[in-house]
Amino acid sequence: MNAIEIRNLSKSFRGMYAVNDLNMTVPVGSIYGFIGENGSGKSTTEKLICGHLVADKGEIKLFGRDFTDPGVRVRVGALIENAGCFPSSSVYQNLMMQAINLGLEDREGEIDRVLKIVRMQDDKFLKFKSCSLGMKQRVGIAMALLGNPALLILDEPINGLDVDGMRLMREILVDVTKNYGCTVLISSHILGELEKIATHYGIIRQGKMIMELSAKEMESRARIFTSLKTADAVGALKILKEKYANTRLEGDYLRVYDVNDTEEIVEYLIKNGHVVNEIKKNKIGLEEYYIELMSQKEKE
Repeated sequence: MNAIEIRNLSKSFRGMYAVNDLNMTVPVGSIYGFIGENGSGKSTTEKLICGHLVADKGEIKLFGRDFTDPGVRVRVGALIENAGCFPSSSVYQNLMMQAINLGLEDREGEIDRVLKIVRMQDDKFLKFKSCSLGMKQRVGIAMALLGNPALLILDEPINGLDVDGMRLMREILVDVTKNYGCTVLISSHILGELEKIATHYGIIRQGKMIMELSAKEMESRARIFTSLKTADAVGALKILKEKYANTRLEGDYLRVYDVNDTEEIVEYLIKNGHVVNEIKKNKIGLEEYYIELMSQKEKE
């Protein structure tokens, strides 16, 4: 069973499609990275799933049932745009108001549970307005986790966070999937961070899903390159291009793509008067993969 199944979903605003015949599949237990440029339709899709917007057409199923089914709606937690907290109330008071709103029985126990998940049990009496950006985001996630949802939907939760804030967010999201059985749908522009935790990806462009793949599939498709450094990078680039057409200069490093034999590259450069100071083999990451994919789509 999949946590989310979307078929032929469309939503327009004043005749312009924000989401256009979108298809999407999010497996149960996954951390699904939802990727796309600004205006590609990510937030609109998440709002449609949450019922904040009404689709023009299409089908949304959550755990095999229609997303409007009350029995499945209670299994969804979401943080879209901001936490919607009262600034002068404490973290605990904001969570208590939400717990009351949800009709939860063991409210104090549930608040303690979610505060522990987001690493804020020692900050529960801090006023929300005194929280850092990272803390506010974690409060928002705590609110979304009240009631122990099976699906957590997050819109750009790591944007603007410092290094420590992003690390904490990664730990929390891995924790809720591994230890609490929650599926996570997360959109983000910070692809380097997303790559560290996502198990699946969906890439959207101009309202259409152009590719869905697992992290393992993405890794297998990522191009191999040899990265090397010489004293004369420009001269070495000219020599390398004579034999290896797919060679680029990236900053101080030369990249030779799709060649496995590093010794062959070194021998060729030495033969032509260039000493290699540093060399290593690597694969392009998610960000570069995404940029190359978008570049290909623009040419089509």
